Amino acid sequence: MNRLIMLTLVSMALSGCAVREPVQAKMEPETPTLTPRASTYYDLLALPSPKGRLVAAVYGFRDQTGQYKPTPASSFSTSVTQGAASMLVDALQASGWFHVLEREGLQNVLTERKIIRASQNKPNTPVNIQDDLPPLQAANLLLEGGIIAYDTNVRSGGEGAAYLGISLSHEYRVDQVTVNLRAVDVRSGRVLANVMTSKTIYSVGYKAGVFKFIEFKELLEAEAGYTTNEPAQLSVLSAIEAAVAHMIAQGIEQRLWQAADDSSFEQSSLPKYLGEVSMSPERG
Repeated sequence: MNRLIMLTLVSMALSGCAVREPVQAKMEPETPTLTPRASTYYDLLALPSPKGRLVAAVYGFRDQTGQYKPTPASSFSTSVTQGAASMLVDALQASGWFHVLEREGLQNVLTERKIIRASQNKPNTPVNIQDDLPPLQAANLLLEGGIIAYDTNVRSGGEGAAYLGISLSHEYRVDQVTVNLRAVDVRSGRVLANVMTSKTIYSVGYKAGVFKFIEFKELLEAEAGYTTNEPAQLSVLSAIEAAVAHMIAQGIEQRLWQAADDSSFEQSSLPKYLGEVSMSPERG
């Protein structure tokens, strides 16, 4: 009878934490899908149309944190993504405010143009490269910056309880990533807009277990749980998207660039970012 009661209690304890994410579901293979996007991405899509698109170049958006994953993961693996430049280009394109020029892979573009010029001097030139190459387009804006901070254990804690050898616990940890984005006028070198945004990264763990002597020399011990970590790269992507939206709002407020129709502001996501720019300590 005691054994039956204990098994029932164990089942209840373990199901209380494990039912949210069944083990079987985690083991099933998944087909590739589009990267999930946060609300900041849809804010970019909801921005008003520009009066004219800005021609911008991104040479790089580096990891400036110097943070590496803790051992035993790897002493050479960085804590944040090294593909932030690609994320920035994606955010700029999504906003609809920029014509983005390829600069990170500029050497590849130049090499391909050399191949085309060499092929044009040969007989039987393919139709698609018969015309002379136009000059490469120059940018009006340089978008600089990078991932400037990655702080771990900004906040941590949890809660738990144990009774008669049956335990339940819940733990969490909060990390934070910060990015900087600035728009530089190519002609003068002047920084026109400068934005810093931060995004929290949550890690949550649930655990349940039992440790009980049922009879003499008979020990019942069981444990189950799971941990959910918010992907760091998606947090970086969200912070970059927010930085682009803030930079556009800052430029509109300072009359560096204009929207096509001011009357469309209220129906767009711009007022949210304009309000945050106005409350910024840098602007008094």
